[in-house]
Amino acid sequence: MRPPILPDDVSYTFADYFRLRIDIEELLIHFGYAYQVANYCLPRSTRLLERLPDLRNRIEESLPYVSLNNELARREFLIAPVLLEVVHYIQAKIRTEFPISVSAQLKGTVDYYVQQANNLLIVEAKNADLQQGFVQLAVELVAFDQWLTPDAPLLYGAVSMGNIWQFGILDRMAKQITQDFNLFRVPADLDDLMPILVAILAD
Repeated sequence: MRPPILPDDVSYTFADYFRLRIDIEELLIHFGYAYQVANYCLPRSTRLLERLPDLRNRIEESLPYVSLNNELARREFLIAPVLLEVVHYIQAKIRTEFPISVSAQLKGTVDYYVQQANNLLIVEAKNADLQQGFVQLAVELVAFDQWLTPDAPLLYGAVSMGNIWQFGILDRMAKQITQDFNLFRVPADLDDLMPILVAILAD
């Protein structure tokens, strides 16, 4: 008989899954979820985002003078400005280093947890290795699915290296996580990224 991918008597945090190098499909099967990679049709807001050109200009202006060689720098100078811009449009609440504990194998802190009514977005910041970052994000989505009331049918997450964003979507009824294979660059793709973030969190 094949041993379980995760021993039942071992405790793990979200950050541990980034380092474990476990196959994401097998890992999600362990938790009772399916996995797929697809060209996902993410929602996009049609409202006028009047401050978007200013955000792009601020990021482009500062990039030559900022060292982005660690996760903290990417969070402060690339990810946080984007999320703060989302707050301007929808007045969502941002929580940083948000702790959540569902079980011994589903616990840890989430870099950014943004909520507006029943809509939410979790963002995991990484300095390198987007795919392993997505593994960690997927486990965080599983934890939130089990922690939250079943009001929202979809849970959204993103893994970001600051200059690159990738989305994950958890269909709660189907118990399936989709990794959108599209990547969004900052600042080049802000015109695409920002309407998606606003639409995910809008009422």
